[in-house]
Amino acid sequence: MDNNKVKHLEFLQVNISRMNQCSFQLKGWSITIISALLAIYASSINDAGQGNAMYIFIAIIPAIIFWFLDSYYLKQERKFRGIYDDIIDKKMINGEEIIKSFKMPLSNYKGGKYSLLNAMFSITEVLLYLTLIVGLFSAYCLLK
Repeated sequence: MDNNKVKHLEFLQVNISRMNQCSFQLKGWSITIISALLAIYASSINDAGQGNAMYIFIAIIPAIIFWFLDSYYLKQERKFRGIYDDIIDKKMINGEEIIKSFKMPLSNYKGGKYSLLNAMFSITEVLLYLTLIVGLFSAYCLLK
């Protein structure tokens, strides 16, 4: 493999790692913000054991926002992985490689596993965000 191709793959790997790191940080921020809102709810509980359940309901909003953002980064990571795989597999059209040196044709990777909806409903996203949203909504309904 020539030096340009190795450098291109290294550049792609850096981008994949960055997308993964952003996704990881978003998960951390979502848990932090939701926990803070739940703590505010807990601090609003009075002597009668009643609190302002609106804080629990409001916590659903950042959960949804972070779900979309996290899924966007997962989608982008998948696109970079697609480019990486195509370079490794030396995909050709008419005898020419489909990925030129140092090109990042993210727009070539659409639909299927590269779609936002597919990323949103991947097992890791659903287990975290859908569970959070359903749990928060259930708690709100029980406590209001």
